[in-house]
Amino acid sequence: MKTRDLTKGSVKKNLLYMSLPTMAGFLAQTLYDVVDMMWIGRLSVEALAGVTIFATIFWLVEVLNEIIGSSSVSLIAQSYGEGNKKQTSKIIEQTIAFKGLVAIIAGIILLFTLRPLAAFFDSNPRVIESVISYGYIRIFFIPIMFSSFTVNTALRSIGDSKKPFYLMLISSILNVVLDPIFIFDTLPIKFGFIDITLNGFGLGVFGAALATVISITIAFGIGFYYLLAGKSYVKISLKGIFKLDKEIDYKLITIGLPNGAEALNRNLSNFVVMKFIGHYGSVAIAASGIGMRFMGLLFMPLVGLMMGGGAIVGQNIGVNQIDRAKETAKSAAQLGVALISVVSLVTFFFDEQIMRLFTTEQEVIAIGAPMLKIFVLGMFLLAILFGYSTVFSGSGYNIPFFISSFFGRWGGAIPFAFIAIYVLKLDIMWLWVSYLVGDFVEFMIIMYYYKQGKWQHKKVI
Repeated sequence: MKTRDLTKGSVKKNLLYMSLPTMAGFLAQTLYDVVDMMWIGRLSVEALAGVTIFATIFWLVEVLNEIIGSSSVSLIAQSYGEGNKKQTSKIIEQTIAFKGLVAIIAGIILLFTLRPLAAFFDSNPRVIESVISYGYIRIFFIPIMFSSFTVNTALRSIGDSKKPFYLMLISSILNVVLDPIFIFDTLPIKFGFIDITLNGFGLGVFGAALATVISITIAFGIGFYYLLAGKSYVKISLKGIFKLDKEIDYKLITIGLPNGAEALNRNLSNFVVMKFIGHYGSVAIAASGIGMRFMGLLFMPLVGLMMGGGAIVGQNIGVNQIDRAKETAKSAAQLGVALISVVSLVTFFFDEQIMRLFTTEQEVIAIGAPMLKIFVLGMFLLAILFGYSTVFSGSGYNIPFFISSFFGRWGGAIPFAFIAIYVLKLDIMWLWVSYLVGDFVEFMIIMYYYKQGKWQHKKVI
C-alpha cells in the first residue's frame, strides 16, 4: 500500500490533500457539538449553562491529551518520513497505551472534583445537576476518547488523511441521529403530508452525553481495526499496546510539555474568564456556551490546516527540506485567511439568526449576537497564527505555543477583562473584547518565534 510522499511535489497540493479531509473531519466532529447545543437549548437555559461549565472543566483533562498527542505528531511524522515503519508502529502503540493509562488516572480525579468545580462557577442547583448529569458518563469514557484522538492523529501523520475524515464523519452522523432520540420524550417528524410523533428516551442532558460517547466509541473501534489489521500503511499489534517503552514514553511526555503547559495555561485562563462571565449570571454562561460551540465550526478548519501542515512540515524536516516547510506554513496561513473571510461575512450579517438556532430566549440572544461579531474578528489573527504554527508542531519545537498563550491570556485578555468588569464596571461586551486583545498578543509572539527560526534546526528522531 502506497502513501503520499509529502517531501515531493507541489506544497499547496500536498497541503490541500492533507488538510481538506482533516478540516472536513473536524468540521463534522464539531458539528455534533453544535447539534448538542441546539438540542440542549430546547431544554432550558440551565441545561445550556451546565454543559458549558462541564466543557470548561473538561478542558483541564484535555491538557494531558494535548501533551502526549502533540508529541506523537512530530514523532510519528518524522519517523515515517525517514522510512522507518517498524519504529512508526511502535510509537503509535505506545501513544495508545500511555494515553489510556493517563486517561484512567485523570478520570478518577475528575469524578471526585466535578461537583465542587461546578458550584465554583454557578450556585444554581439546576445548573449544577446539569453538569453532573452530562459529565459523569463523559468521564467514564475518557480513555476511549483519548484513544480515538490517537487513531486519527496516527493515520494523519503517516499521510492518510481520508480515513480520519471518514471516522469523524461516522461519529458525527451517529451523534446527530442519536441526540434527539436520547434527549427528548417525543420526536415530532414532519415531511410533506407525513406528520407523526415518535417516542424517545427522554434522558435530557444525560441523553446528549450518552449519544456522544456511543458515537465516539463506534468510530474508535473502526479506526483501531484499520491500524490493527494493517489497512493503512502501518500495522500495530495488541501485544505492543500492553507494553510500555520508557524511551518512547519519555519523549511522549517531554516533547509535548510546552504544548501541555500552553493548554494548561489556556484552560486555567478559561476558568478565570468563565468566572468573569458568571458575574453576569446563568444567561451569560449559556450565551458564551453557544458562542464557543459556534466559533468551533470556524476554529476547526484552522486546526485541520495546522495538523495537516504539521505532518507535511515534519516529513520535510526529516529530510532537511526547510524551504518546503516554510512554504507550507505560508500557504496554510493564506488558506486560513481566505476561509475566515467567507464565514465572517455570514456571521456579521446573520448573528441573531445564528443565536436563534440554539435558543429562543431573547436575553441570551441579545448577549450572544454582538459576541459572535467580536469573536470572528479574532479569527483572522488566529488564521495566520495557526498557519505559521505548523512549523512548530511539525518540528517538535513547541515552546512558542506556551509563551504566546501565557502572555496572550495573562498579559492581555485577563487583565483587560478584570479592569473592564470590576474596575470600570462596563457591560459584558467588553468581556468579549478581551478575547480579541489576547488573540492579538498571541499573534505577535508566534510571528516573532517563526522569524527567529530556531524551529529549522529541531529534530525529535
